[in-house]
Amino acid sequence: MEIWIYSLMSVVIVSLISLIGVFTLALRRKFLERILLILVSFAVGGLFGDAFIHLIPEAFEKLGVRPIVSLLILLGILIFFVLEKFIRWRHCHVPTSKAHPHPVVFMNLIGDGVHNLIDGMVIAASYMVSLPLGLATTLAVILHEIPQEIGDFGILLHGGLSTSRALGFNFLTALTAILGAVLSLSLGPFIKDYALFILPVTAGGFIYMAGSDLIPELHLENDVRISIAQFCAIALGIGIMGLLLFLA
Repeated sequence: MEIWIYSLMSVVIVSLISLIGVFTLALRRKFLERILLILVSFAVGGLFGDAFIHLIPEAFEKLGVRPIVSLLILLGILIFFVLEKFIRWRHCHVPTSKAHPHPVVFMNLIGDGVHNLIDGMVIAASYMVSLPLGLATTLAVILHEIPQEIGDFGILLHGGLSTSRALGFNFLTALTAILGAVLSLSLGPFIKDYALFILPVTAGGFIYMAGSDLIPELHLENDVRISIAQFCAIALGIGIMGLLLFLA
């Protein structure tokens, strides 16, 4: 029962982050872009830190030093590669308007819903292994979700949705994380070593997101001071993940 409480509380918090986009409306575009770069850098450190400090060592400890762990990490990378391809699958040549929201809106909502479903599953699976691992994975997901949800909110507005509809749809897709957590908690007890096999797959997904999706965004900015700030934010994200080891 304790695992259910921690898991559901965590995914509810993650879901509420989808509403953060409304706070960006009052910010100047240039200032928002600078903040986003730091948040993305922080997320890179959090994802890498959780993968290499928590998930992978835990997987090797529980499953043994076997090729299956490495193969599952690679499987996680491939799964998130396919997911990203799915999200970017199609485009539309009809001009965007309120009467015809650009299909990127629908693809973004579908992709975000699937992504949040997976987030809920991995958070719950992590809590099934241990409380510290669940907290670390939840924090890594939160660090990634903040800049992502701000970006998703911007995409929905650009696609022709009103502010209220953009927030509403973004929140609805975020709720799939709760469904993901319930699925994991319900199926986990009936599938042998379910949570343990999810760990390396999650690590692969986090490594893919940080290395393929986020770091390329940081390379778009070449200013020395901002680059140093990015490096420090990445290091801080990794450092926070390291500190969470003391919860074990």
